[in-house]
Amino acid sequence: MECHERFRAIRSQACLSQRQVAALIHVTQRTYSDYESGRIRISIDIAIGFARKMNLSLDYVCGTSDVISEFPKE
Repeated sequence: MECHERFRAIRSQACLSQRQVAALIHVTQRTYSDYESGRIRISIDIAIGFARKMNLSLDYVCGTSDVISEFPKE
């Protein structure tokens, strides 16, 4: 699964709107929509912020692992 597909799946499973997630990661709803559709690439900073807010590992969020684990504690 590609990163943009994983973003959409995680958001849907959390029952959040694009607008809600966009506010969490400090982007506009339009930009977030472009991330989910794959029209623009997701920066590492945005991916980390999304992973942190969703409390999921970056490997899972980016689609490099199918193992669901929590974001590392600081």
